[in-house]
Amino acid sequence: MEKYVASPSRYAAEDFYQRCGKSGILLPKVSLGLWKNFGEAADFEENRSLLHYAFDQGITHFDLANNYGPPPGAAEERFGRVLASSLAPYRDELFISTKAGYEMWDGPYGNWGSRKSLMSSLDQSLRRMRLEYVDLFYIHRYDPVTPLDETLQALVDIVRAGKALYVGISRWPIEATRYGLQYLRERDVPCLCFQGRLNLLDREVADSGLLDMVHAEGIGFVSFSPLAQGLLTDKYLHGIPADSRMRREASLPESVLTPELLARLQGYNALAQERGETLAQMALRWVLQHQGVTSVIVGAKNQAQLADSLKCVHGAPLTDEEMRRIDI
Repeated sequence: MEKYVASPSRYAAEDFYQRCGKSGILLPKVSLGLWKNFGEAADFEENRSLLHYAFDQGITHFDLANNYGPPPGAAEERFGRVLASSLAPYRDELFISTKAGYEMWDGPYGNWGSRKSLMSSLDQSLRRMRLEYVDLFYIHRYDPVTPLDETLQALVDIVRAGKALYVGISRWPIEATRYGLQYLRERDVPCLCFQGRLNLLDREVADSGLLDMVHAEGIGFVSFSPLAQGLLTDKYLHGIPADSRMRREASLPESVLTPELLARLQGYNALAQERGETLAQMALRWVLQHQGVTSVIVGAKNQAQLADSLKCVHGAPLTDEEMRRIDI
């Protein structure tokens, strides 16, 4: 295999990066997530090629979690193989995040937010990715049983142990998040960013005030599922393709695509066409246009999908009238 050499023009677009809250970290406006397309059934060389392409376009942030696959752990293992074989010379240019909090292994310690679970999970993640540290480690979801102080102190100690440079919170309710931000700040391990779902079909983090709160606190916001698992692309505008996620996976059941939702998607698509964009590009632009949003995490099967998403960065901002049409 020919040795990989990164594109010398990967940082040519200076406006591709945004500051993450009030930190020193700049993240690409579009980050690559490895949730669904890096399992054992995927072609390894296609995965490698996509990671190389992403980095060549200036994507430095790669978002993983302990349970990404399938099976759980597969995405981290694959990423580690690519890192060791071709991306290792560029490690200091990469911003690698992973998470723990969803079920990962059998027994009482392979789930949720206990100190035992978080510490063990991160150690496993580091071994799979062949890393000494990750740049960002998230608590993946809110644990209603484990005391918040236990979870938060584990995050503090992970940074102090040198296993993560920064920590983040994902999918926590607003008041727990507020408490967590204060706890971490008082221990000199401030939360870098909050990861939550924000897209045209799910606006809860904006409507609840959480996005405004974390922005006011100087915390970045990274949006996962900004395309609603593909609903906000042209994939489902004319039916359900046989090879689509909706046909293959329980995470996106066919019952979601009601006649009312389809009409809404077609309306969004008509506006995107008026703008000379794909539905996906407009949907990503809408998320990025929110004050406080640092980056959107996109998944992609191939370079063409990722290239389409990347065009959102240079699209014209949505006008006030277009925003009103979207909100109808």
